[in-house]
Amino acid sequence: MLKRLAAEGLVQQKRYRGIFLTEEGAGLAAMCRDRHQVVESFLRALGISPETARLDSEGIEHHVSVETLDAFRRFAAGKPIGDDR
Repeated sequence: MLKRLAAEGLVQQKRYRGIFLTEEGAGLAAMCRDRHQVVESFLRALGISPETARLDSEGIEHHVSVETLDAFRRFAAGKPIGDDR
């Protein structure tokens, strides 16, 4: 997996020093973290327990569309969800 990530330019392996995210890898990690937080916040706004919301968001975040993610974000922030794209 590390070879694949390195080939995609997401990590750098430095001998005897470890593995480091590239700028692109750090950007992708930040995007994934944001998606997770949005989904988890949405589930928490629905009244889902913190532990269940954390676990469920692990799977949902990988499959949700940008449109749905934006609706989750608005809902969790207490904003109307109407057709205001």
